[in-house]
Amino acid sequence: MLREGQLVKVVVFDYGSGNVHSAVRALAQAGADVELTADQDRVMAADGLVVPGVGAFDTVVDRLRQRRGDRFIERRLAGGMPVLGICVGLQVLFEGSEEHGSTKPGLNQFPGRVTKLDSPIIPHMGWSPISAPEGSTLFRGIENERFYFVHSYGVHTDPAAQADPIFHAPRVTWADHGGRFVAAVEQGPLSATQFHPEKSGDAGLALLRNWLTSLKGSR
Repeated sequence: MLREGQLVKVVVFDYGSGNVHSAVRALAQAGADVELTADQDRVMAADGLVVPGVGAFDTVVDRLRQRRGDRFIERRLAGGMPVLGICVGLQVLFEGSEEHGSTKPGLNQFPGRVTKLDSPIIPHMGWSPISAPEGSTLFRGIENERFYFVHSYGVHTDPAAQADPIFHAPRVTWADHGGRFVAAVEQGPLSATQFHPEKSGDAGLALLRNWLTSLKGSR
């Protein structure tokens, strides 16, 4: 259990992408003791693990597996230890993707596949409102805010509708760009956002603070 005033320790998983430092800075600004690493001991000892997603689905999932990120995620979730995916870090948690004709499996934490957005304007780039479910931890107090998206693919099917009935169904947050797509998912220790909280100004910092606050009760 964290002592009074002690910062939560967060690892941003380093799988070789050079464009994740904004996430590190935002988490620090939100109040975390944060580092960028793929070291097993540090990943497993952290209060929270953030899996950023920069690039194409196949590249991200390959690099995660090369650095055993898939195993670390599995082990953390099995122990009830929180994980947060961002952007393609959300997408790789699903079964797979059609991006660039991908045939590589995702990490299969949620049911469903990533498909191209059904809009004449691609990519979806900019600020959009979200529709959060009751009881959301991530969106507590910020349900009516807008968040910053940059993506051409997303999940259009409802992972809650396809969830295994022996488990609690995930809470799903939606957004719209030519049709409804998954903006965020929360299920036990696993959370993920399609948008970039680190690029979403005050609303994004509030979301990260909500997540950090949830970590305090998980250890």
